[in-house]
Amino acid sequence: MSEYLKEYKCPNCGGILVFDSASQNLKCPYCSSEFAVDAIEQYNQDVLESANRDLDFKSKAGSSWSDAELEHIHEYICKSCGGDIITDETTAAASCPYCGNPVVMLDRVEGALRPDLVVPFKLDKEEAMRRYRKHVSGKPLAPKAFKDQAHIAEIKGVYVPFWLYDADVNARARYMATNTHSWSDSTYDYTEVRHYSVYRAGRIGFDDVPSNGSSKVDSKLMESIEPFEMSEAVDFNTAYLAGYFADKFDISAAESSKAANARMRKSAEDAINSTIVGYSSVTPTSMNLDLLDERVKYCLLPVWLLVTTYNRQKYIFAMNGQTGRFVGDLPTDKGAYWRYFITIFLAVTVGYFILSYLFKLF
Repeated sequence: MSEYLKEYKCPNCGGILVFDSASQNLKCPYCSSEFAVDAIEQYNQDVLESANRDLDFKSKAGSSWSDAELEHIHEYICKSCGGDIITDETTAAASCPYCGNPVVMLDRVEGALRPDLVVPFKLDKEEAMRRYRKHVSGKPLAPKAFKDQAHIAEIKGVYVPFWLYDADVNARARYMATNTHSWSDSTYDYTEVRHYSVYRAGRIGFDDVPSNGSSKVDSKLMESIEPFEMSEAVDFNTAYLAGYFADKFDISAAESSKAANARMRKSAEDAINSTIVGYSSVTPTSMNLDLLDERVKYCLLPVWLLVTTYNRQKYIFAMNGQTGRFVGDLPTDKGAYWRYFITIFLAVTVGYFILSYLFKLF
């Protein structure tokens, strides 16, 4: 499958180019030359048309894989060193395990599998490491040994497949509301309760509501690093994948739309509920939300994934490769937790008694 691999070679020294998030260009790590994405695409096309076909590497038919294994495993030949690259059925970009050169599996991003958009990486690996250290050091309840001993077992920039949904929501809702007014005279206490029937209707538009299209990454983790600034999305080009990992979707647009629809309905419900103000109590009696004109786009979004190991347990962290939002769970030091809790409890208790004493004194 070497015909499905794509590399971007430097016109100056022949090194393999990678996408540089800082300059938004392709950059050679050997001679530091930079090239615009469109320019290098045209250069590669010119080189391809004039290449000597006798020098192309040919795929080797694997005879050691069973039929069941071959359904999920694919073999490619690296055009730089001739090494075998074995991937699963969803990997769209990776690197050669022998020479380290970044490659793109074109059969995973062509035709119906081709993304409409891509949000390029803006933050590099060093920034991901810096934010990881800041995230860990800023947690007083994390075990000291974890901060000192936990090592990054894996860090990689991944383009995660997402479906983006546009839709309009027609909302109609009814509520029972009350206003209560109380007063007293020398003889009686009075309470007046007025009842209202409240009706709201409106149309709300949603653009680019994201929903995870990969079963490999946790959807809640991906939601935690939102939002992505979709105004910076560009038309898809395989050059943006060079130097990063990428997956193609394995959750269909139809499956993924259930989560997107739920998010839009919840947002529309919250928006229309927020318009009911000025009442003592409000009780919803009916809510009708109709989704109209739903449209979907296929997009790759940039994510840095970091994996650490501590006490034989994995901890996964994620960083938005565009905005830098960083999330991840940490182990808790139970001793530190109780010391922290007791310290706060004692401080609040002492403060309460001091204030009580001063109140009585003055």
